Amino acid sequence: MGDSSGSVSIDMETISLGGKEHLIQTGRGSVSVAVFGDQDKPALVTYPDLALNHMSCFQGLFFCPEASSLLLHNFCIYHISPPGHELGAAAISSDIPVLSVDDLADQVADVLDYFGLGAVMCFGVTAGAYILTLFALKHRERVLGLILVSPLCQAPSWTEWLYNKAMSNLLYFYGMSGMLKECLLQRYFSKEIRGNAQVPESDIVQACRSLLDERQSSNVLRFLQAMSGRSDISQGLKKLQCRTLIFVGDNSPFHSEALHMATKLDRRYTALVEVQACGSMVTEEQAHAMVIPMEYFLMGYGLYRPSCQLSGSPRSPLSPSCISPRLLSAESMGVKLKPIKTRISLQV
Repeated sequence: MGDSSGSVSIDMETISLGGKEHLIQTGRGSVSVAVFGDQDKPALVTYPDLALNHMSCFQGLFFCPEASSLLLHNFCIYHISPPGHELGAAAISSDIPVLSVDDLADQVADVLDYFGLGAVMCFGVTAGAYILTLFALKHRERVLGLILVSPLCQAPSWTEWLYNKAMSNLLYFYGMSGMLKECLLQRYFSKEIRGNAQVPESDIVQACRSLLDERQSSNVLRFLQAMSGRSDISQGLKKLQCRTLIFVGDNSPFHSEALHMATKLDRRYTALVEVQACGSMVTEEQAHAMVIPMEYFLMGYGLYRPSCQLSGSPRSPLSPSCISPRLLSAESMGVKLKPIKTRISLQV
């Protein structure tokens, strides 16, 4: 357990669905972290997309048996929620200034300091992918690898800016209205599972819609304002030497953004997986498509699923120094450095 001295202290601990939730006071306000697994294992830090938390953004992935066995066998999971996005969160006081994306990235560093973590694996979705990539740029020595889903790296385009402005107005005047939730669901999921007059929406979309009802609209507005004010970090991406695995659904509104990001990262350490018939939130819509690429990606760190672990221990800290040059090659990652199309048949 972390030291509560300095600018980082613990306010509350609760048991949350098998994990322990910590509300940590950082130098930039409080942040909730749900911890799952053995804290002696290497750390995997997650950060969700706008208006989501670990329940609505990563539940599908961890409910996938193959993915769960791979990740929970090798890592202790630290799910960071954006401020005010945790389960049961109250509205953040209007007296507290809106945090910038830099503030949110610095909160990640405070969380690592609290738990006494050194270098970690990072796993972010869209807005969360931007925050963790920014964290990696600011603290390169603390990030061993990035798993990014439909990531952002540029400033908002005019189209996104207008869309965000419309959502901001909806949040401010109407709260978590039906129209606002539709905008968010279009951001997350492909039209195939959102349904229409002839086809009902899928259980995944219904569950997400229900979880969105729990968000405080003012807290979502704060995160949206932070993301709308983000800067372009494309030029700094070449400086990242950690291995990066990018997933993007080919129906994602941020598909071109993910492709752009893949071209800006060092190709020696980057792999891009395009998932067909999928929106932005691959972790929920087609989690099973992520298993094999992640498995090969983690083999580069000597990590395996329990049934195929050959040597080493998941309790051993991840360290780039123990990875041979061969394991850093594209072939060893199991995915080529050009987009891979994975066609997944949708079950009706």
